[in-house]
Amino acid sequence: MTHDLFFQFEADFVQSLRCIPMQVRYKLDTCGVKLQLQHWNQLNDRDRRALVDRPCDTTATIQDYRDRLRQLVHTQTGSYPKDLPIEEEPPWSQTDTIPADVLTEAARWDRTISIDQWRSLSDLQRFALMKLSRPGHENRNFQPALIEFGLTEPVKDCV
Repeated sequence: MTHDLFFQFEADFVQSLRCIPMQVRYKLDTCGVKLQLQHWNQLNDRDRRALVDRPCDTTATIQDYRDRLRQLVHTQTGSYPKDLPIEEEPPWSQTDTIPADVLTEAARWDRTISIDQWRSLSDLQRFALMKLSRPGHENRNFQPALIEFGLTEPVKDCV
């Protein structure tokens, strides 16, 4: 995975890193840390950028990422972030079925995603669609993500 990959739908905040980018959210789920936005915003720019750039894709780098993140949060807030369970086979790595929430959100936008399209996505892209389709969230970036990932064409306005 490219460590400095931002999606186009994140363009409104990646310069300031005021929100947690998908690639960091992916790393958080990978290393089992629940980082709250308030914790993220208490980190300085250098530390946020380091978390974007730091690898988190092997057993050693995942542990290193987790340890570093926990220490950064503790230094800034005086407490440690909560743990998340780490799934051996996370749902975004599975390509046999498309998660129901993703299909439901696509249907809400009058779109469908085929299993071949789902399989053609990277783990990070599937992760993003899963996060962007969770019930109870605004999900305003779901359709831009579908377009960015080549799963649908932009809707043309009628003239």
